[in-house]
Amino acid sequence: MTNSFASIPEVSVESLSQRLAQGADLQLVDVREPEELAIASLTGFVNLPLSQFQQWSGEIQQTLDPHQETLVLCHHGMRSAQMCNWLLQQGFTNVKNIAGGIHAYAVKVDPSVPTY
Repeated sequence: MTNSFASIPEVSVESLSQRLAQGADLQLVDVREPEELAIASLTGFVNLPLSQFQQWSGEIQQTLDPHQETLVLCHHGMRSAQMCNWLLQQGFTNVKNIAGGIHAYAVKVDPSVPTY
């Protein structure tokens, strides 16, 4: 099996912070579990936990705009890369993985966000 994640565009947490501050028109998806969100979360993200994939996957074209810039977040960047890959397979045209996930955001951008 080849590593198909290498071709997924990434956005740094610093760039994410800057774009959020500028009010960029972004579609924000967090694929972490509800118990992870209870520890740390960022405003404006829609939660689509990967463990609940069966519940929301069939409605993805209605839930998200396949042509809007979509940034995907998880804890460290692996689950979000999986989600990016899947969204691209569903015809989404502008998907980016948030490099390093919420952990990197807490460390590099906003120390008030708890790490776990």
